[in-house]
Amino acid sequence: MRRVVITGAGTINALGHNVPATLAAMREGRCGIGELDIRDVDRLSIRIGGQVKGYEPEAQFNRQQIVLYDRFTQFTLLAAKEAVAQSGLTFSGELALTSGVVLGTAGGGVNTWDENYRAVYEEGKNRVHPFVVPKLMNNAAASHVSMEYGLNGPTFTVATACASSNHAMGQAFWMVRSGLAPVMITGGSESMLCFGGVKAWEGLRVMSKDACRPFSANRNGMVQGEGAGVFVFEDYDHARARGADILAEVAGFCMTSDASDIVMPSAQGAERAMTGALRDARLNREDIGYINAHGTGTAANDKTECAAVAHAFGPHADRLMISSTKSMHGHLIGGTGAVELLACMMALREGVIAPTIGYEEPDPECALDVVPNVAREARVTACLSNAFAFGGLNAVIALKAV
Repeated sequence: MRRVVITGAGTINALGHNVPATLAAMREGRCGIGELDIRDVDRLSIRIGGQVKGYEPEAQFNRQQIVLYDRFTQFTLLAAKEAVAQSGLTFSGELALTSGVVLGTAGGGVNTWDENYRAVYEEGKNRVHPFVVPKLMNNAAASHVSMEYGLNGPTFTVATACASSNHAMGQAFWMVRSGLAPVMITGGSESMLCFGGVKAWEGLRVMSKDACRPFSANRNGMVQGEGAGVFVFEDYDHARARGADILAEVAGFCMTSDASDIVMPSAQGAERAMTGALRDARLNREDIGYINAHGTGTAANDKTECAAVAHAFGPHADRLMISSTKSMHGHLIGGTGAVELLACMMALREGVIAPTIGYEEPDPECALDVVPNVAREARVTACLSNAFAFGGLNAVIALKAV
């Protein structure tokens, strides 16, 4: 089997419009969650989110492109542009014919749905724009990235709720490792911070009205975010041959299903995903220094995940660092795992562990080292990135330093 490495990374999210800005915010423990600036926010009971502020589509795309690109697609293309530029790759010939795109999203063009439902039901219009369907479809972002770089290899979208990005990156990893493709652009994006998107999540009664406090005893729910994270996964020999700067190695991946409940997580399913990723990566429990947790800030998720980590790692769990960067950028739903992978890369490359901010009170059922409130310097050679979704769908990626 081939080794798989990351040679490019890009993002736009509530912490920053690129990777350097995002990592700086993570190092500083800065919070990107604030008051929402969206239409009809006064009709919502949840009025905070990890919104991308200072973003002007007109500054990035022309009028014809904006007609075709939902906000989640725009974010994806911007993150992909940064990732491909960092990789130094130029796609042509056989490389373009065999390379592809696998991206994750849970909602796809939610903003487009919201705008056009308004037009039909609220404003009484009898027609919508002819490009509504290609704008809102979940595969729009993946398709536009493939067209942007002329990639003719395997291209598709994965939709597994909050695990979508990790599932997508896992598929990309397997494709490169098997030799099916030398390069895959992968990651995920989401933009649900519109009236309809937030209103739907309100109905679940899992949202916080003030802050995201993962693992803290006084947590009161999750906070939505938006944005994208995109990476270039590349065959190690291909990357070495062209002298690429290797950011990290994707060492293993595992996915499991709880097969038990549509919304309540299972510690057993999460544990099997983590131990499976270690097995796939040929890593021992003691090799892992850091876990980027799913860590949503809901009681059910936090306690279940901590129990799963304790069982999966045994005595080593007490020596692990585990943090949730959702406390800073919010929960990007289908795009969240991609942005969180940046924290794992920072741990491996810079020796900086992103903190869990908003932590105020210890919880006996989350008695792990959650790196509270302040980033920490530590030498880490391997780490895991967890994603556990509604529907009981679990996806865990193992990274290691090169």
